[in-house]
Formats: sequence, C-alpha cells, structure tokens
Amino acid sequence: FGAIGEAMGGLRHLTGEPGRIPVRCGISIGDTLAALHGTIGVLMALYHRKVNGGQGQVIDVALNEAVFNVMESLVPEYSAFGAIREPAGSALPGIAPSNAYRCADGVVLIAGNGDSIFKRLMQCIDRNDLGNDPALADNAGRVKRVEELDAAIEAWTSRHTVTAVLDALAGAKVPAGRVYTAKDIVEDPHYRARDMILTQTTRDGHTLEVPGVVPKLLGTPGQVRRPAPRLGDDTDEVLAELGLGQEAIARLREHKVVA
Repeated sequence: FGAIGEAMGGLRHLTGEPGRIPVRCGISIGDTLAALHGTIGVLMALYHRKVNGGQGQVIDVALNEAVFNVMESLVPEYSAFGAIREPAGSALPGIAPSNAYRCADGVVLIAGNGDSIFKRLMQCIDRNDLGNDPALADNAGRVKRVEELDAAIEAWTSRHTVTAVLDALAGAKVPAGRVYTAKDIVEDPHYRARDMILTQTTRDGHTLEVPGVVPKLLGTPGQVRRPAPRLGDDTDEVLAELGLGQEAIARLREHKVVA
C-alpha cells in the first residue's frame, strides 16, 4: 500500500502543518515513485544486457525505499546534527522568503529567496525599508526574520487579486505562480502548446482529455497510440502473439485464468 510506504519512507511526517496530524499529499505518490524507480531499473538492466550480454536480472524496488530515495538530506541532517526535519506547511524551511500567500481571491506561491530577487520583491510591495536592511541582505538574516517577511508580503498580496499580484511580480522578475486546479491546467495555452493535454476517444466512443507524454524526446517523441483497454479487450491479441491458438485461449478463459 502506497500510504504505508509514504509513512515508512519519511514523507508523511513532513506533509502538513506544524503540530497537526500528517496529511496525504493529494495523490498516491508512493506508488508512482515505486513505478518510476522500477522503470529506471528496467532500463538499466536492459542496457547492461545489451552492453555485456547475458541474461536478465531481478529488479527489487520497495515502496518505502522509493519514497526514501527522494527525501533529500533527511538522514544526513540527522546523522550530522541530530536534526529531525519537521513539517513546515507551505513554507520552505531554511529559505526565506518562500511561501504561499493569500490574495483577495486565492493564493499565490512566491519564491523571493535569492538576494537580488528579494530586493526586487520588497521594492514591488513598497517595502524598501526591508529590501535595504543590511540584516536582510542574505538568506541567513532573512531566515531569522521569516515571520516578519511573510507578514509583510501577505499584507500586500491580500489587497490584490491573484492576477494583479502575478502581473506585478512578473514585471519585477520575481518567480511566482498561481495554485493550479485541473480547470486551470486544461485552460493554460502553454500545456496545449506542449501537447500535454491530448484528446482521445475511448473504446466506448466518449471523448476524453488525458495527460500528454513526459519526457519529450526530440528524435523519437512519445505518443498515445490507442485508448486504454477495458479488462480483457486485448487478451486474444496478446496471447495470439505468444503463439496460443483460439482453442487454447478458450480453455484459459473457461478456467478463468484470463479475462
């Protein structure tokens, strides 16, 4: 179960707000990470066989280990300093200012943590007093006063719409973005231009939009060649490719070995 793998891999301890029960990240990320690591393992094993010859090999991927493998410096921090990383909500611990901020009609993410970016951000929100403060010239000084900085930024964002905030920050060259919903994604022309929203016809005849292919290879780009099958749709075709005749397939189906 992906949820248990996420917990044992260290992820669930970090998801959520400080002092509250850990929350799910919103998707079954543990299963996805295990699948990605399995795919990497398959590609490595195939390459090894191609270069060195020989037979295939077992690829061992555990859910919790796949999650643990993306947990950054979680263990080195504990090993070197005895520090146990704790949940931090929407903030980026040790980096300031970088957080989610309320607007008049939603939420924006702002990454104003680079030294020059911070100055431009403070100028944009009309807080040059903070931007020119020598104590805030580097990240170490800003981390000490992160609550003050977050409050100053949200005092500005809360008076404006998400669109107005993003327009102003784009003009100031400060990295920022809205929190996308599914509706936002499918309506974003950038997703369309990158072929990340594809229109498919299901085997039942329904029209459905689905995600595109990642990564995009320049020479051999991937594509969605056929709609997803229903259970058993391709059984006969696959078994026939393996050399089974219709009688053998019928017997397997009769004994409920295949669908």
